[in-house]
Amino acid sequence: MAEKYNQVSAMLAITRASLQAIRRSPSAIIFSLAFPMIFILIFGFIGGGGAMSFNLSIDPVSDTLNPVYFALKSVPGVTIIKKGEQETREDLEKGRITAVLNIRNNPDGDIPYEINIRSSESVNPQNLQVLQSILNAIIAEINKQKFPRAPTVATINNDIQKIPGRTFRRIDFILPGQLGFSLLSSGVFGVAFLFFNLRQQLVLKRFFATPISRTYIVLGEALSRVIFQMITAVVIILMGYFAFNYTLVNGFVTFLEIMVLSFIALIVFMGLGFVVSGLSKSESTIPPFGNLFTLPQFLLAGTFFPIEVFPAWLQPICKVLPLTHFNAAMRKIAFEGAGLVDCSMEIGILVVWGIVIYTVAIKVFKWE
Repeated sequence: MAEKYNQVSAMLAITRASLQAIRRSPSAIIFSLAFPMIFILIFGFIGGGGAMSFNLSIDPVSDTLNPVYFALKSVPGVTIIKKGEQETREDLEKGRITAVLNIRNNPDGDIPYEINIRSSESVNPQNLQVLQSILNAIIAEINKQKFPRAPTVATINNDIQKIPGRTFRRIDFILPGQLGFSLLSSGVFGVAFLFFNLRQQLVLKRFFATPISRTYIVLGEALSRVIFQMITAVVIILMGYFAFNYTLVNGFVTFLEIMVLSFIALIVFMGLGFVVSGLSKSESTIPPFGNLFTLPQFLLAGTFFPIEVFPAWLQPICKVLPLTHFNAAMRKIAFEGAGLVDCSMEIGILVVWGIVIYTVAIKVFKWE
């Protein structure tokens, strides 16, 4: 009696062969590891600051009818966040907002208003300095236009109150973006070139002459890509942690949660690779199709700078992109100490993207 053909063994054999091919591919190494590591080294050596961001909160007891408050609201890049006291304190501790301003009316004094600033050790000190410069510029302009005879419309109390919090370094912002860069590049270009070349070189056709099923062919090739990219993710995280003191709040537990999140994101991004592979008529058309999916996300998804720096009309588009939600979840888990359950919204949006992407991939994917 003939022994039954072992589909799993055949799949693992394909995986091993594909891993060897990836290891010998310069482009796979460059896009998955070299480029992200170069960016991490550059931003890591720049120094300890976080990303420039001006999300502010106004103390509930503040006077919000004064000219300083109205001028501050109109400053580009400054966003006023309105939340409860407990949520505001948590945001301060985790560096989500730069400061809480208390603009007090001073009717009995020579100076109409006094501004007190409450911030956190999690906030980049450079951001606080820039915020003070913005406030000083606003006060100077108001004095010039409306209070030319008064000493000044307001003073800033330079004794900034700081609540305890983690120190937010530049690497805490840039590393999640570079890991997302690596996962998206590998998922799209790696899979697209791989399956297109397998079709073009008639490798898939030869596979069909064997007893292995199409499902196990795809699983074998996909598994090799997942193994390679997860190893790359481990290298990126450990490099950031040991070389630049990247924050992993809960140590090994945080590391494992990041790996689970990276795995989910990689599966979604690989679906884009299947779509590109199916749409491409020749190898030369893969880069244009691939960049159509990747370039907007590299630029708009908070990879190199926060999406708050973009115009208000563009930010809703940024918040739709799957890479945006991976980056946001990564920063929550690594720096804020959130768990995977706390990132259920971001993970849920990634899953929805995955369902849509693989539905399209099934329609356009070609075997020959």
